[in-house]
Amino acid sequence: MSKPKKKSSSRPPSVAAVKPRKSPVGGGKEANAVKPTADRSARRDLSHVRLSEEEARAFLDSKRGVRSIEEAGEWLTARGIDDVECITPDLAGVARGKMMPAKKFVGNTSLALPSALFMHTISGEYPEETGDFRYSPNDGDLKLMPDLSTLCRVPWESDPTAQVICDLVDQSGAAVGYTPRNVLKRVMALYENRGWKPVIAPEIEFYLVSKNVDPDYPLVPPIGRSGRQIQSGQSYSIGGVNEFDELIDDIYDYSDAQGLEIDTLIHEEGAAQLEINLRHGDPLELADQVFLFKRTIREAAMGQDIYATFMAKPIQGQPGSAMHIHQSVVDSRTGKNVFSNEDGTASELFYHFLGGMQKYVPGALIMMAPYVNSYRRLTHGMAAPTNCEWGFDNRTTAFRVPTSDPQARRVENRLPSSDTNPYLAIAASLACGYLGMVGAIAPSDPTDQTANEDGEIALPRGLLEAVAAFEAEEAFREVFSREFVGTYAGVKRGEHETFMQVISPWEREFLLLQV
Repeated sequence: MSKPKKKSSSRPPSVAAVKPRKSPVGGGKEANAVKPTADRSARRDLSHVRLSEEEARAFLDSKRGVRSIEEAGEWLTARGIDDVECITPDLAGVARGKMMPAKKFVGNTSLALPSALFMHTISGEYPEETGDFRYSPNDGDLKLMPDLSTLCRVPWESDPTAQVICDLVDQSGAAVGYTPRNVLKRVMALYENRGWKPVIAPEIEFYLVSKNVDPDYPLVPPIGRSGRQIQSGQSYSIGGVNEFDELIDDIYDYSDAQGLEIDTLIHEEGAAQLEINLRHGDPLELADQVFLFKRTIREAAMGQDIYATFMAKPIQGQPGSAMHIHQSVVDSRTGKNVFSNEDGTASELFYHFLGGMQKYVPGALIMMAPYVNSYRRLTHGMAAPTNCEWGFDNRTTAFRVPTSDPQARRVENRLPSSDTNPYLAIAASLACGYLGMVGAIAPSDPTDQTANEDGEIALPRGLLEAVAAFEAEEAFREVFSREFVGTYAGVKRGEHETFMQVISPWEREFLLLQV
């Protein structure tokens, strides 16, 4: 892939100086299934609006999204697009799919992927069948259904290329329950059936590291524009961000070309650790953006001959990387935040949401901390919460309630790590709050103390413990589907077995000549 010619950046002048401005973020009957949709265009349906001819063709200027396959054809032609990448996130959040000529795409060509593709480990292996984890007996095809509201350019490609995120349905047209996008849609349907609409805002941390082609060697920070290796202790440093000016410009340019909006970008505490914050909005749209942002940031970094990694704990002795999720819920009819009463005080639903987080998040942690490496971040003394406490503006708690006005009252879940699949982490977090709201679960008292001070860890300590807690929670079979719980648990057990086959440097250092 060739790096595009450098151009003036669309990066706003106020980048990185302050902690992100927090905008208001919003939160049934049980939903037994998610209705399959070919393009999810209903969220952008303007058929009921009378538009002038000029307004009706405004889609040609849109950087992101069209309403129909006919509009897609004109949009692609106007940009001279040769190829279209039809992509969908697998269980790990990796983009899978097919590339095809633009003419074939608008010709309504049927696209399919094998079902087993969504049942392999991060290392590409297929686990043994265990528990409720079973493969399709014929490994039948799943159909890719493009969501045309996600159509946008792929700005780092040298040839004119577009991409579109797809949903997956089976041969009957029913949504496939164990695929990540459909899991999130299922949870959102639970809220919709109660007259609620969840609103979220994610914050994604990541590290820049020097290229590393031998996994036996530790990752190290890259060389910045100063010619020196980046050190830690750069939290909120303007100079720290400016060490990577060209990379940051590429990230902003690539994002702008895809119609993706960055709220703020800062340098975090770790050496060459950055954080991007996105504006609040619809959970599915924000999950799509995180999915695309990860890909965008990796491509921009490789264009500068370095790596960007979303590992939860990439460098020993450095802070881990999180994907904090700010959550609120609004009334679907009025748009008012249901976490606040008319007089501005916190509502019962707000406290019940917190109660659900406290009760259910430990069991759902595997969806927010999905790998062996994730639990290296959730250790005492490493700045990440290791508890299930909540508090007002208390960053040592798992669930922080930022200072805000009543309409912006929200709960920040600080437990998910940046290695998580954004669709699954958002689905898990919202599902735990939902269970608290419908079950009227009371939370503990808030704490204004340092919640991690005693060294205790009130969460699963590793992958297998987290899988066991996940499978033991019967409520998850209702909110996520039995099919997803069985599939996800089976894949995670398989990943642990793969990990156990690797001998670590620690074992060679301390066991080789002493035991």
